[in-house]
Amino acid sequence: MMKKTLDKLLLGVCVILLVSPAISFFLWMLSLAFKNEVDNLAYPPVFIPSPPTFANFVKVFDSGPFFKYLLNSIVVSGLATGIALLIGVPAGYGIARLKAKKLLMVIMIARMTPAISFLIPLFTLFQALGLTGTLAPVIITHLVITVPITVYIVSGYFETLPHELEEAAVVDGCSPWQRFKHIALPLARPGITVAAILAFIFSWNNFIFGAVLAGRETRTLPVAIYNVLTFEQIAWGPLAAAALLVTLPVLLLTLVIQKEIVGGLTAGGVKGG
Repeated sequence: MMKKTLDKLLLGVCVILLVSPAISFFLWMLSLAFKNEVDNLAYPPVFIPSPPTFANFVKVFDSGPFFKYLLNSIVVSGLATGIALLIGVPAGYGIARLKAKKLLMVIMIARMTPAISFLIPLFTLFQALGLTGTLAPVIITHLVITVPITVYIVSGYFETLPHELEEAAVVDGCSPWQRFKHIALPLARPGITVAAILAFIFSWNNFIFGAVLAGRETRTLPVAIYNVLTFEQIAWGPLAAAALLVTLPVLLLTLVIQKEIVGGLTAGGVKGG
């Protein structure tokens, strides 16, 4: 009993040590967003705004078409995630059933390769096609992020599904497509949900593809935040407010569907055991 208590205590301490830096940074960003510039530059630092101000958020909305950039981010991340699911879920199923581990590693190379490696040839290609400055090249390049992570997660989940159900379907005369559609796909819903959420978050947070390939009217929110910076002096308040506005949708999404995330990540392990 004492050993279990110590193990739980040690686990709690480890979790706190891992999570506390992220929470501290988020709270500091929250503090900067609601303080005026005098308090943001004060020494010693003022942590609690007195009084809180929304002027920084007003500056963000006045500095550019924020809602247009928000819509661009939703369109890019939504389409990149949707296309990744259309490609990645069947691919993950095929890899899992064929046990093609080497093929999976080849796909993951695209995710592990630095994004800058893709930019020069892709920029040249899209410029030749006359697509630079539109949303199309941003969506296409985000597939480099979303497809590999989708394939990796769903293939691991498909491997944990019981083969007996599909073997019974073969006896009943089901084709491979019918086995995938009517048996594997419904059972893998938690894993697919996790893959979709992570793909959306990674796409939402991506900066470099939008910074190079997007135009003035097709910027995504991370690129719009970069434009809040000035060469003369960094306006910490508006910068923190813009960063908070970008983080908030993903944070709320994670909080709302955290049960699905945890269930999808743990279900495969339970079945695999």
